[in-house]
Amino acid sequence: MPLAITSPAFSDQGAIPRRFTCEGADVSPALQWSGAPPGTRSLALIVDDPDAPDPRAPQMTWVHWVVYNLPADSKGIAEDRAEHGLPPGAQEGINDWKRTDYGGPCPPIGRHRYFHKLYALDTLLPDLGRATKRKLLDAMKGHVLAEAQLVGTYQKGR
Repeated sequence: MPLAITSPAFSDQGAIPRRFTCEGADVSPALQWSGAPPGTRSLALIVDDPDAPDPRAPQMTWVHWVVYNLPADSKGIAEDRAEHGLPPGAQEGINDWKRTDYGGPCPPIGRHRYFHKLYALDTLLPDLGRATKRKLLDAMKGHVLAEAQLVGTYQKGR
């Protein structure tokens, strides 16, 4: 069974409910995963938007969440990580709001895609501090056993 990531809040390529955005409670959606391959020692999660600021003329990828050292045997993250926390040992890096937490979709124009990328790693990473997406990707080089992604979409005012 390959590595897979899902959410009870939205389907792959489906709309992300307002609750999980800047127009709602801005809480993280529940995420679930399965199929970590043998030899997995930890998991990492990056949530980003490659359509910023305008999907018709993207100029950057906006990072919404960076999490690493999720336990290899964990099965997901509960909805509203601020209230329910992360699995023991998991660490958060810094998003493009310069915060170490989840920042929900808040597109200035158009319907954006939000990639929830899960990585199975053959190592437990060292403490990367307030790691950016780039720093995490660099630390993961040569350690990725499998990848999975879940894509949700959101457009303001809908």
